Amino acid sequence: MVNIVIMRHGEAEPMKNPDSQRQLTARGKQDTLLMANWLQRISSRFSWVLTSPYQRTLQTAELMYSKQGPLCQLETLSYLVPEGNASHIRDVVDIKLNEQPAAKILLVSHMPLVSFLVETFTQPGLAPVFNTAGVCCIDYRPAHGGRLLEKVSPHELALLSH
Repeated sequence: MVNIVIMRHGEAEPMKNPDSQRQLTARGKQDTLLMANWLQRISSRFSWVLTSPYQRTLQTAELMYSKQGPLCQLETLSYLVPEGNASHIRDVVDIKLNEQPAAKILLVSHMPLVSFLVETFTQPGLAPVFNTAGVCCIDYRPAHGGRLLEKVSPHELALLSH
């Protein structure tokens, strides 16, 4: 059962200073909504959407959150930034899942952290590269680890729909 989804933010504007203020492009918003609709079809609703404080991840998380029910909580976590510590984030997720074992959590962050998160929640050496707005769906249990069930990008979904 998928209970953790790790997502890279949607396509953002070109680099500028400060990096944390980059906005999603129109395509980034469109791709994010495509993924939100797909996740809504294949999985039940999230209990939490946890996001980086950077503007592009906040926008991505807000679009994803907009497809959730009233019981979902949106939280900004300062350590979900590109250079964040994946083990620390796993500890936070473990606490949430130990308190609510049936919870489902969406983590919205950046490369390279999203790759390290997949590795931390699954197995050493499994650190996939993410497309923008791409997701990895994981079946995870605290103290037991997890396994990657699916890796999907907006581009792949678009190809499947044609």
